[in-house]
Amino acid sequence: MIDADVFIVDSGSTDRTLEIAAEHGCTVLENAWVNYATQYNWGLENAAITTPWTMRMDADETITPELAEEIKRTVFQADAAITGFTLKRRVYFWGRWIKHGGYYPTWLTRIWRTGTAHCEPRWMDEHMVIEPSNIQRLEHDIIDENHKGLSFWVDKHNRYADREVRDLLAISEGQSTSDSLDEQAGRKRWMKENLYSKMPLFFRAWMYWFVRYFLQLGILDGLPGLVFHFLQGFWYRFLVDAKLYEMRREHHH
Repeated sequence: MIDADVFIVDSGSTDRTLEIAAEHGCTVLENAWVNYATQYNWGLENAAITTPWTMRMDADETITPELAEEIKRTVFQADAAITGFTLKRRVYFWGRWIKHGGYYPTWLTRIWRTGTAHCEPRWMDEHMVIEPSNIQRLEHDIIDENHKGLSFWVDKHNRYADREVRDLLAISEGQSTSDSLDEQAGRKRWMKENLYSKMPLFFRAWMYWFVRYFLQLGILDGLPGLVFHFLQGFWYRFLVDAKLYEMRREHHH
């Protein structure tokens, strides 16, 4: 058993989350919501973290047993020069593992030596930045599965779209940040800033979905994949463009 402290940064839960967390020995901290980056950085500053390593988890993620074993075996015996670890996220939608469409593996920096990391101050797609950066890969996965259904998912992505608009406006003002990220995240960010953001509104959403669903074989993910790739790859990106267009239109009036 790993002797680890679990800190939950909550922003006003109204269900039994905090009760259940306390029953399992978690420490609950409360902070008003601004965005993910602000919340993570607040948590890192305000949680009394005494362990040599820190791991970031989102509320709808679980650790596979294989990853738990690997963390015990690899992280605790890590060479002193290693400052962090990336691991793979495996997304499930309607019970189906979304394996295609460039969606797996998504590599995320989630474990670091305590005190070496902060979260980028972005509205969307924020990554942990570790300094000094000597990051190794772990083989096994964390699982990301939303159990709250489609209406919750759509509401959440509608709010994501508002934050994405802020980031795209920052990109158009020339604020690039892709250089401080690990390889895959940096490449995705570079493509977003240098290719996607320069393509015509609306057309780019269609193009992105086409590449993802047909060229990257999202079509192989079955009916859940049809819904997921269309909503997450086309509808969401189209909504972001519509909100951007609306904002510019109101600005000109």
